[in-house]
Amino acid sequence: MPVQWTVSHPTRLVIAVARGNLRLLDIEHYLDGVITADALAYRKVFDMTQATPNLSDGDLMALGARIRAYIVLGQIGPLAIVATTEKSYEQARMFAALAEANRPIKIFRELHLARQWLDAQPEPQRKS
Repeated sequence: MPVQWTVSHPTRLVIAVARGNLRLLDIEHYLDGVITADALAYRKVFDMTQATPNLSDGDLMALGARIRAYIVLGQIGPLAIVATTEKSYEQARMFAALAEANRPIKIFRELHLARQWLDAQPEPQRKS
């Protein structure tokens, strides 16, 4: 599976690691998992350091539209994307621009910096 993720409900954190050839369907499957786990408001790290993104501009626009559609579902948590290659970094930047939501999003070249930033973000409010 190109994207594997872990949801920690106690820490309200989602950690996703992409490996190999990363396609639109892989990211959509991950997003479905986040929604199913009721973790949309959680802080998230998406690590692409071991992946080769195979996403067209149209794919990125579709992902952006999908994220914007999630706004009606409630709070969307902060997202740290880790991208080390030029291609993955540029695609992450395009995604960040297209997936405009009322949440912090930042792209990093190193995982430990992404985690530091993410850990400094306020923990999402718990549902009553």
